[in-house]
Amino acid sequence: MNRVNQDLVTDRALDSREEELQQPSSPSSWDLYAGGALEEADQPATVLLLERKEINRRLLRATLQTEGYRILEATRAADAFDLLEREPVDLIILELMLPEMGGLDFCRRIKSRRQTRLIPVLILTSVLDVENEIAGMASGADEFLVKPLRPAIVRAHIRAMLRHKAAIDSLEEAESILFALAQAIEQRDKCTGGHCERLAVTSMMLGSALGLPRSQLLALHRGGFLHDIGKVAIPDSILFKNGSLSDEEWEIMRTHTIRGEEICRRIRTLSSVLPIIRSHHERWDGSGYPDGLCGEAIPLLARLLQVADVFDALTSVRPYKPALPCAEALAVLDAEARRGWREPRLVDLLHKLFETPLEDSTRQLLVAWPPSDGVLQSLENMRRALLK
Repeated sequence: MNRVNQDLVTDRALDSREEELQQPSSPSSWDLYAGGALEEADQPATVLLLERKEINRRLLRATLQTEGYRILEATRAADAFDLLEREPVDLIILELMLPEMGGLDFCRRIKSRRQTRLIPVLILTSVLDVENEIAGMASGADEFLVKPLRPAIVRAHIRAMLRHKAAIDSLEEAESILFALAQAIEQRDKCTGGHCERLAVTSMMLGSALGLPRSQLLALHRGGFLHDIGKVAIPDSILFKNGSLSDEEWEIMRTHTIRGEEICRRIRTLSSVLPIIRSHHERWDGSGYPDGLCGEAIPLLARLLQVADVFDALTSVRPYKPALPCAEALAVLDAEARRGWREPRLVDLLHKLFETPLEDSTRQLLVAWPPSDGVLQSLENMRRALLK
């Protein structure tokens, strides 16, 4: 959060600097996409003004009218929440002192909700002291500006915040496309329907039983959907072949882990998922692929997802086999652990997961992600039950 010394910057100098900043230097095609440079001109950004005084809203409208933004207005926090439920909003400008709910409380609620947490918030105030600034940072506000406002400074801050929002939106869109692609790959094979969702839930439950932090649970959930995305690069003649693959075909099939990592590498938010995608076919004794890793050199999240993946494959119908009952599938995993393929500790944990009575709500709640407080509490209760 930056304090702006308004006395040192003139409107003309700021506008000139803004023009310089808008001149890119040989961007790549990815930079153009992720930076929001391809956004369509007929879709102006939507700005929500939350300000109780009409005169202040009028001044802000006058400041923004040259930018072509779509302006929504509210005088109370409750009205703003109603608008956010109905309208897509790209930026919120609000007064620190609001009736019924303070600006910081409003900001905290915005940033705590999945649907609105990525909307940038600009807080306006007449007096900004250290305590308010610290509280504002803690509430999740992106910028503070002190009144009286200078139009050029307000416009420059808003342009910068909207550029950042456009970049985030583009990355989220790219991520969503990958998830849709992963599910499309799964749906091409009628025998694997629902595999990704089951795998995401089971691996996440194993991770929770180990006490992994929320960030790693999220990586496991994403990994459940994206672990086989590299199969999009595998020819159908190999992917859906009836019968055994030749040695040459197996070599091609095994490249899907590396291809998948390459596909997802450019999206920063998926960095924690890359080891899962690459290493989920490694084996505890080093006989797996693509890198021949063994033991704890295999990333923990990849080991977790692998055990869940094998279990789900064993308990699902395939063209070459019927679905095994849970007990028989666990026995197969026990045998593979003795053979050296799977980590014994994680196989034992999977036993506990399916042999320990758990809350009925646990698996149902886990289908929705990111988790609500109820999901997290259910996971914690499950973890305690498993470790008794």
